[in-house]
Amino acid sequence: MSVNQPTHTGPPYGQPQPGYGGYLPPGYGGQPIPTVPTSQYGAYNGPMTGYPQTAPPQGSLRAPTTSGAPVSASGTLVPPGQPAYSQFGQGDVRNGIPASTAPLQRPPASQQFMPGTTPTSATQSAAFQSYGPPPTSTQQLTNHMAGMHIGGASTSVPSPGVLGYGPPTSVPPASGSFTSSGSGQYVPYSNQGPPPPAVPHGLPPTTLSQGLPMAQPAISGPPSALNLSHQAPGFAPPPSSSGVGASNYPPAAGVSRPPPMQGTSLPGQAATGPLTSQPNHVTSPPPQPAMTGPPLGPPMAGLQGPPPSHPSQPGYALQQNGSFGQNRGTQPNYGPPYPGPANYGSQPGPPQPPPPKRLDPDSIPSPIQVIEDDRNNRGSEPFITGVRGQVPPLVTTNFLVKDQGNASPRYIRCTSYNIPCTSDMAKQSQVPLAAVIKPLAVLPAEEAPPYLVDHGESGPIRCNRCKAYMCPFMQFIEGGRRFQCCFCSCVTEVPSQYFQHLDHTGRRVDYYDRPELSLGSYEFLATVDYCKNNKYPNPPAYIFMIDVSYNAVRSGLVRLICEELKTLLDYLPREGNMEESAIRVGFVTYNKVLHFYNVKSSLGQPQMMVVSDVADMFVPLLDGFLVNVNESRTVFTSLLDQIPEMFADTRETETVFAPVIQAGMEALKAAECAGKLFIFHTSLPIAEAPGKLKNRDDKKLINTDKEKTLFQPQTNFYNNLAKECVAQGCCVDLFLFPNQYLDVATLGVVPHQTGGSLYKYTFFQVETDQERFLNDLRRDVQKEVGFDAVMRVRTSTGIRATDFFGAFYMSNTTDVELAGLDCEKTITVEFKHDDKLSEESGALLQCAILYTSCAGQRRLRIHNLSLNCCTQLADLYRNCETDTLINFLAKFAYRGVLNNPVKTVRDTLINQCAQILACYRKNCASPSSAGQLILPECMKLLPVYLNCVLKSDVLQPGAEVTTDDRSYIRQLITSMDVADTNVFFYPRLLPLSKLDPNSDSLPPAIRNSEERLSKGDIYLLENGLNIFLWVGANVQQGLIQNLFGVASFGQISSNMCVLPVLDNPFSKRVRSVIDMFQSQRSRYMKLMVVKQEDKLDLLFKHFLVEDKSMNGGASYVDFLCHMHKEIRQLLS
Repeated sequence: MSVNQPTHTGPPYGQPQPGYGGYLPPGYGGQPIPTVPTSQYGAYNGPMTGYPQTAPPQGSLRAPTTSGAPVSASGTLVPPGQPAYSQFGQGDVRNGIPASTAPLQRPPASQQFMPGTTPTSATQSAAFQSYGPPPTSTQQLTNHMAGMHIGGASTSVPSPGVLGYGPPTSVPPASGSFTSSGSGQYVPYSNQGPPPPAVPHGLPPTTLSQGLPMAQPAISGPPSALNLSHQAPGFAPPPSSSGVGASNYPPAAGVSRPPPMQGTSLPGQAATGPLTSQPNHVTSPPPQPAMTGPPLGPPMAGLQGPPPSHPSQPGYALQQNGSFGQNRGTQPNYGPPYPGPANYGSQPGPPQPPPPKRLDPDSIPSPIQVIEDDRNNRGSEPFITGVRGQVPPLVTTNFLVKDQGNASPRYIRCTSYNIPCTSDMAKQSQVPLAAVIKPLAVLPAEEAPPYLVDHGESGPIRCNRCKAYMCPFMQFIEGGRRFQCCFCSCVTEVPSQYFQHLDHTGRRVDYYDRPELSLGSYEFLATVDYCKNNKYPNPPAYIFMIDVSYNAVRSGLVRLICEELKTLLDYLPREGNMEESAIRVGFVTYNKVLHFYNVKSSLGQPQMMVVSDVADMFVPLLDGFLVNVNESRTVFTSLLDQIPEMFADTRETETVFAPVIQAGMEALKAAECAGKLFIFHTSLPIAEAPGKLKNRDDKKLINTDKEKTLFQPQTNFYNNLAKECVAQGCCVDLFLFPNQYLDVATLGVVPHQTGGSLYKYTFFQVETDQERFLNDLRRDVQKEVGFDAVMRVRTSTGIRATDFFGAFYMSNTTDVELAGLDCEKTITVEFKHDDKLSEESGALLQCAILYTSCAGQRRLRIHNLSLNCCTQLADLYRNCETDTLINFLAKFAYRGVLNNPVKTVRDTLINQCAQILACYRKNCASPSSAGQLILPECMKLLPVYLNCVLKSDVLQPGAEVTTDDRSYIRQLITSMDVADTNVFFYPRLLPLSKLDPNSDSLPPAIRNSEERLSKGDIYLLENGLNIFLWVGANVQQGLIQNLFGVASFGQISSNMCVLPVLDNPFSKRVRSVIDMFQSQRSRYMKLMVVKQEDKLDLLFKHFLVEDKSMNGGASYVDFLCHMHKEIRQLLS
């Protein structure tokens, strides 16, 4: 410990730290703790009772104790003497890790640091911090803290540039140490007395400080380092169903808890429990008996930030925003809401101790900040793909791509662009090596679609051995007469018609004229050898199959579908400049029996044929079933008019399902074409027929070992049916309209394995849901689709594709078979080492998809990507992509629930991420105290995003989430791309009062936490499936009038599902933002208007993913501490 460093005139080691009330509720660990004064939490927006409002002291600022030079945000050492706290500008994260470019600076301090001495100050005052009085002496304090050593790792001297509180010496583990669970379970801190009841997995640790050791330095930069130490936000007790005693939680509002004796509250503190904390200057503490309550919380890892009593520092102003959560520092890119010096939101007054403080969420890594920084740094320049192993901009950044030899990130994104050279290194890091591939992705208008190359009857040029297709990485030799394969090194003759001379660099002179030599993505026209039965395919067909049972007719659904199809069929997908679509259409209706319709153009009226023998399905007509839209328009328009009338009086409530798919498949087989079935279905198929199902929904299975059966299909029948569909090129898109349990896990098998889509509209009502359903249907019918597709991923020597995730069928270990592949589906591929890689040659992947276009043309689409290889772990961690990593981990976990208890899946996820971060800490970060949580710069959002996955409905359902909802979400995520999973797990939240009606730019998003919401604002939240418009109770009447066309908050209807079209700039701008969001997502999002404290408010809060969830999911702050504990256990 350097004695020449300036010090923090904070409390001596071991004294209560400002803002770190590390305390548990009364009765913790089975012991009642008497004599704690009670205090009620303040109401929304009001001061808490019992806390005078005071201003912080205006004394000089002291710097923290450090040893050596401080670490800057970018990981470099700052020379001693250079300040280590910066005045944050408005765009910085308050109190936290600054943007990686700005080094932390520290103002000079006036006091020398002497280990073991207690700096005192005339202004110090005591605060009621512990359940018993604090220790009497520094020695006792040091002993007191030695008992807090956590996780078995010796607490070393704080590292440079970190706030190190706690004894400078190593201390042995004591009775207060955590039990090492290793399972990813939150283990409460037990001091003396009986152990607390087991906390079910996934609940937050009781306080932040418990997960952390005493000497906690800060989270450093590129590594983002957090000094985890203020107490976590107060938690409400868990729902009674979770089986956790209240003793594991700090008290909720209204429960007694020790207030500070002198200190102020921040106005508007949340009823979720603001924390007691202590002023920066503390007088000698009153005597304390030997530890009766749990020890004081240690400083929080790295939330480096200013010392708690920052007097009037510009940039630290808290937002007086009428929030009903604790006031937060200003958001990035927002100015302070009121002028004047920052005074932490308290009323100006004589110098007094600063208000209570807790771990500041502004000082832990912010997704919003990372997204904004990437937009600002990388949004303006085009992303040029010519360089190997470049990490692309984030999916949230708008950027242009220039293909110069590697596939665009719109087609392929990887978890890491620099992969370990050896399997040992890959195992050590635990970073999964995977690619998320979206083969038919739609490009923006400014980017050229892939070129179509026609090599004539000889077909594409390929390697003789591994059959890889010609690509920019192939090496031409012997003057261009042969080429060496970049995947398997085999040498192949160049066909005479393809021969071309080489220039002086060894490159063919027609390099720029041939897409396959110069671009990362392109298409080949396939020859007849690539077709089924060596015969060119017929154009595909679309068959519309409508449930006409009682529920479907009564709800108005049948009439709605028939009306829409009359016009929608003019918009079937067509190739390039074709006059009309080549796709033929057919119609079937069904309940317990099936009705086929002959709509041949020569007929005056459509003819209906009924097949009642559903056990042996056949198609009763060939000619006239599948027709050209334009030729048969009058006949099928007449049919669509008649269907709702024909079944208007039906009393048939039972339906079949499997025979419907069989009928569609047989029709395609008879017509010798591939195609798609659009099935509109309303109820559990209980009628006597193949594939009949029973209601097996059972909420009692949740959190048991049998929970996995809820995600598995009831019967193998549908798996076999899916296999037959794939062989025929029959893709199934299923639209479900359930009013009760429907068994999505079973009905979804065929759409899933045929590459189809699943849509679900629970309790469908025409008035509220037609907008969403019709938009989804239009998009689904019009989008680009490839049929009868096969995909194979080839890799260069050293790695190979071992595992695949998505909506497809596999009959062997290498070929992904898709009856249909649309422009929104992704296939995720995991790679493993089978040999060593070299840094010089890197690693290559080539994804080839053979498919039939919607005009019936057989094509090959090729995507190539080159990656770097590394021998240093630091290079791996420097080139990872967290959004893609989360996409992969979510898919991995969502597949895991089919065969494992959900708790096991959650623990595996936590464990893997802890290992990823522990490996970084151990091998890449500069040595520092064990109390420091260090995150790699490009993975600093891994904990917050991982926590969102763990809290998702599939892995941690609330009581209101149905089994069908969980199966539906599980299936959706499986084939989602990275942009969609990003917004699904961490929704986008915009404050509309900051929206400029005259500008096209959006206001910066804010973080997903209730504390960020102001009662006086309106917010838009989208997650890719829903859009919420949240209206605060104190919103100005003018805004309400402009947006909703009513005079007051009370008159806003919660049932509104579309905004009124009003002629004012604000209304127009909000509607255009909503339209823009809709256009960016693959599904139409239902708009829900949520009034503060209305019945939908609880649903809305479910999407505020940084907060603790109703069903026991941890808050971001708690989870970060929990991850820190897991990492420390691994390191020790």
